[in-house]
Amino acid sequence: MVDLTRRSLMATSTAAALGASVAGVASASDSEISEGDTPGAPSAKGSLKRLSTTAFGAEVTGPFVFEDGSLLYSLQHPEGQNQKPFDRAAVGYFSGFNFEFDGNNDDFPEVGIPDTEAKQRQVRSEVGDYEILFQGRQPINGDEERIGVTQTPDGTDINQENFAGTQYGGAGTNPDCNQFVATDEDGTEGYLFTNWENSPGCISRIFISQDENGEWSADPEDAMNLPNTDAFRDIGGTRINCYGDLSPWETPISSEENYAHPRVSLTNTVGDVVEAGSGEGILGACQFWNRPNPSEIQGAVDEYDEVEGWYIQGSWAMTGVEFLAYYLGAEQSDQSGDTNLATTPIDDVYPNPYRYGYHVDIREPTAEDPEPMKYYVAGRASWEAPDIVGDQKTIYGCSDGDSKGIYKFVADEPIPSYENTDDIAGTLYAPKITNDAVNAEEAGQRNSPADTNLEVEWLPLGHAANGEVESWIAEYDDVTQVDYLETHADTDWQEDPAAAIKEADLDVIENGNRNYITNEEIVEWAAQYEANGPDGVDEDLRRVPFLETRAAAKEIGASIEFNKAEGVDSVDDAGPGDFVYFGISEFNDDLADETGDVQMDRVDGGVVYRAELEPNHNVSTLEPVIVGPDFTDGPQDADDALRNIDNVYAMRDGRVLCCEDGFGGPARSYPNDGLYVFQPNVQVDVDSMAVGYGQTGQVALTASSLPTGFSGAEVTVSVSNPEVASITGVEFSEGLGLTESSMSNDGSAVTIRAADTDRNVQAGGRHVPLATLTVRGDSTGTTDLQVGVNQMDNEDGNPIDANARTGVLVTGPPTVTGGSAPTDPDGDGLYEDLNGNGRLDYEDIEILFSSFDADSVTMNKSAYDFNENGQLDFDDIVDLYQKVN
Repeated sequence: MVDLTRRSLMATSTAAALGASVAGVASASDSEISEGDTPGAPSAKGSLKRLSTTAFGAEVTGPFVFEDGSLLYSLQHPEGQNQKPFDRAAVGYFSGFNFEFDGNNDDFPEVGIPDTEAKQRQVRSEVGDYEILFQGRQPINGDEERIGVTQTPDGTDINQENFAGTQYGGAGTNPDCNQFVATDEDGTEGYLFTNWENSPGCISRIFISQDENGEWSADPEDAMNLPNTDAFRDIGGTRINCYGDLSPWETPISSEENYAHPRVSLTNTVGDVVEAGSGEGILGACQFWNRPNPSEIQGAVDEYDEVEGWYIQGSWAMTGVEFLAYYLGAEQSDQSGDTNLATTPIDDVYPNPYRYGYHVDIREPTAEDPEPMKYYVAGRASWEAPDIVGDQKTIYGCSDGDSKGIYKFVADEPIPSYENTDDIAGTLYAPKITNDAVNAEEAGQRNSPADTNLEVEWLPLGHAANGEVESWIAEYDDVTQVDYLETHADTDWQEDPAAAIKEADLDVIENGNRNYITNEEIVEWAAQYEANGPDGVDEDLRRVPFLETRAAAKEIGASIEFNKAEGVDSVDDAGPGDFVYFGISEFNDDLADETGDVQMDRVDGGVVYRAELEPNHNVSTLEPVIVGPDFTDGPQDADDALRNIDNVYAMRDGRVLCCEDGFGGPARSYPNDGLYVFQPNVQVDVDSMAVGYGQTGQVALTASSLPTGFSGAEVTVSVSNPEVASITGVEFSEGLGLTESSMSNDGSAVTIRAADTDRNVQAGGRHVPLATLTVRGDSTGTTDLQVGVNQMDNEDGNPIDANARTGVLVTGPPTVTGGSAPTDPDGDGLYEDLNGNGRLDYEDIEILFSSFDADSVTMNKSAYDFNENGQLDFDDIVDLYQKVN
């Protein structure tokens, strides 16, 4: 969803015409770094092909691919002047089209650019007609409800026709994520869950089915808006339901994009507030959450003579907070007076800010009354989407907006194994970018995001259980708008409401909102974290990183610099070697200014990264694979490039659907957003591993996929440091008809050649094995295993675009028992037996402790990361010690 950041701070007539929930369009930001011709922008490491363009004013959101390959997506907030039926929000599918799942983009023709007004006002493709299944505000449930419209407890639609005040997006106009849960074995009927990006939020469930001709239809009589149930009201409902995921246990997950959560604006920290003794110029929107008319705080601050106005990040997303109170049962406040002040503040029922900004899992999705639960323990943010990978413990999440983060949560056990969801426990992590982004060889020359990987370390913020975090949240349930006035102002608000609210605003600006977690608590948490680690903070401070995730991460130096992290996904049940894709809609502002960990050339069209899952399902390297256009580029470069990525959707054959959220931006000759399909280049990859000193191990040489088949290849693998290790043997994969290899005399390199004479290598497969190399550890240390693709051809004899990925081989560490090699007794990828005697004992702990800073340990985190937090720390020694006991 489009975010109001520093790049666009005023409503536009275009956005108003669209009825968009956010006023603003993708445009060049106001960063001090000027735009230039960024090398590699636009570009893609693979085939990028446009499948569809959407109707004028609409984003492409909520793609879903059914088991048979049929495709649907949401028509989100189209302009009302479009030709029918593209003038109303809807969800539709492409009749007569099915992906073939062979990994090849040849299964559809590319649609041309919409070069006439008629083309711009409809959904277009060359694969079939966009057939609408249902539209927003369509009557359901015997006309008692309308699709996508949330109601009060007495059944009144919450919209600006029935209630005075602001609303985040027109009710039933912003469909986003779609997830389908089948109720039959063939996947031809079931429930489609759709997010509606409003406040109060909505998730609809509608029964759909497919006939024998492959056509889908919806049954509005078997439909419901889930937030209008008691189960949803019991958890406070939802807010700004954006994208989501289908969990590995087949439940839909909806993410709350709570833009109003920033405690401080942009690059500021809470420590800056405490040091300055005031939040003037620093505070973000959440400090004004329970202010009467909270969305008006920006205008009020701009008018107060006592302070200099500043951008209060997220204040525009305060729209709809009071409507959320009415959803919960509050009496409507008298708003007949000054638009800047509610005459009567809400005092009976008011939403708790700490109940919004989470991933919502709909358990028992096909039941009459589905049960929702929120992953409070996975952090609070403006979540665009989660991605739960194949271990069913690790969740990657993207927080949308300016100066935001990507986060990781790792549960102690597989999430579905917890009988009670309150018991789900684990560790929340924030990213730290560790590589230099500024080119050191020539001062002032910036790296291009197209050419620079981002190396990530994950900083653990804290460990807790879901029910435990909910108990902390519940402590703030009874805070109302009256508390804002009575806590922060001496003036009697009943006698002089205007004076009282101004006094309260100025007090909050100076001292913070004391109705919630205080600034001082966050700074004290960070001080104790730095002194004692995440597990060494006072009990009453453990809540800080879970309820104030962004503020806490910024306070300890995490890289909270991403601008509009709008997508994250991987193939279903993704495991080691699979890719997680991260979509960054704009590469500018904090990513391209002169502060922080990332200081590169800007690309306003955004970047799509991918990261390979490691054996413990961690990711540590973000590799750019799609780079959007500079907004100084002309249509000849931008018309066919991916601009401002939103949702990403990884199909099971390794291709990725890429949705755009860039309506109205410059560079192109047309205004419409599109749906692209990314077919990544083939990647030839050699494993990384640890091998004992003097011992041998085996590493696999694989191709990520071969969408156009395979006839043969010549590949060279070499050891960058032959003193550390050598290659001693090659075994080819079964089925390859003709094979040969040539080894250098010193074992530093081997060239393999293979021909698939019997056509045994099938097109479309993932992780295609080519060969297995035997390597020997000759001395303690670390060496790269470098791959060179000399030639690779498809089954038609045409060259395959292939990238090579280097592996890392670590030998050691040295032992105190005469040189025995370390081993992995239980085969879990961790080398517990450091002295090589075949078992775990106290001597192994002593060796790890004494060798902790050795290259052979530090360069091989995955082998000695016993607490599985993605880094080496002294807790790894403690964990190994506890295994002995």
